[in-house]
Amino acid sequence: IMNIVETAVNHGSFKTLVTAVTAADLVETLTSEGPFTVFAPMDDAFGKLPEGTAETLVKPENKEQLTSILTYHVLAGKIMSTDLSDGMKAKTVNGKEVTVHLKEGKVFINDAEVVLADVETDNGIIHAVDKVIMPA
Repeated sequence: IMNIVETAVNHGSFKTLVTAVTAADLVETLTSEGPFTVFAPMDDAFGKLPEGTAETLVKPENKEQLTSILTYHVLAGKIMSTDLSDGMKAKTVNGKEVTVHLKEGKVFINDAEVVLADVETDNGIIHAVDKVIMPA
């Protein structure tokens, strides 16, 4: 089994996320023992941001902002979709909370829909989401 970063690279739909994680120097963290739960925006999620946003965020001068956004997608611990409940709040590695919403059999983290749940890695879990969630 591969770690979170290797799994994301291998999947092929997280190229922008992997680029961003690399730019923010979070590869070492996300390949460490963990466990972590990552709400991983797929490539098309980054495409929904205003034009040029993803390209701007990966520039060295925006590293702090990028790190803040990426760590807002990460929870400490291994949290499966079955552990999530409607209205549940979870503190992210960023320090701010996300809120879980269960609607019509779908799971949302804030306003991002989980489109692929419970991808197991050797240091945690990936849940793919259809939007980049921004810390308030």
